[in-house]
Amino acid sequence: MFFFRPESLTRIIIFLLFLCNFSLNTSGLPCDCLEDRVLILRNPPMEGYDVLLLQERLQEKGFYDGPFDGVYDLETARAVALFQQAYRLEVDGVVDVFTWDTLGEGVITANTGKKKKGPQGEISIVINTYSRTLTIFSDGKPFRTYPVAIGKPDTRSPVGEWAVISKSKDWGGGFGTRWLGLNVPWGIYGIHGTNKPWSIGRASSHGCFRMYNRDIEELYEWVPLKTRVKVIGERLPVQVKTPLRPGQMGLSVMQLQDNLISRGFGYIYRDARYGADTSMAVQELEAQFGLRQDGTADWNVLYLLDLVSGE
Repeated sequence: MFFFRPESLTRIIIFLLFLCNFSLNTSGLPCDCLEDRVLILRNPPMEGYDVLLLQERLQEKGFYDGPFDGVYDLETARAVALFQQAYRLEVDGVVDVFTWDTLGEGVITANTGKKKKGPQGEISIVINTYSRTLTIFSDGKPFRTYPVAIGKPDTRSPVGEWAVISKSKDWGGGFGTRWLGLNVPWGIYGIHGTNKPWSIGRASSHGCFRMYNRDIEELYEWVPLKTRVKVIGERLPVQVKTPLRPGQMGLSVMQLQDNLISRGFGYIYRDARYGADTSMAVQELEAQFGLRQDGTADWNVLYLLDLVSGE
């Protein structure tokens, strides 16, 4: 373990920048979509919301007074090196899993309420992206509420009605100690822990829902597979450009479901899947307007639901 005086850190970081530019193979580093990148000096510099979170946390710890611009530049790397020296880490200006974990020290990492016996009734979950909370329900009654981090504006969390389809332990890094996978058809989304506990309560993820590790560990034990998860929040309207039919999935199908629900046709689980319930709701509309009842959202159905583009 080596320690350096602060005035020598800038020269060390400049040397590391030179070394990284010419000799470091970064192809094996985790990609940004894994929410736990290793941050190093590069030319051009690395940028992203994770760098912004890093800068904010370093400022909270008293090591950084530069701009919050999300750019991993020399000033940010020097602050990282100062932090590493203070916390007896390897002083290299590289934000790896050890540095991320150490940055989280001192943050309250669990629900502060008295620990409860697990819910005994039918379990469901509601995530409110406006309040950035996750509430577990037992037989329709709130049982416990936790703070969460949600997707940032350019990688929004998936609003809709989903189900838990997978459970895993100890993914590590940016996924924390537990993972509950959701059946969102257009990407991999889940509820998981984090090694960035200071990000909880913020719009800071790539679309997943982050929880304190101890909170997700508690939730993990209570939530069985197939648990319904309703995500409340703003969802931008989708332009439906082609007829839709049973078996299709995606945002266009969810927009169809939205418009059917708003007009009172059928009871639909807003899961972006054109299944039997959606088909039956379309048949109700077709029957009301004297159309052929085949459950397919053709141009006539789309028109009646105000889903046809005005172009």
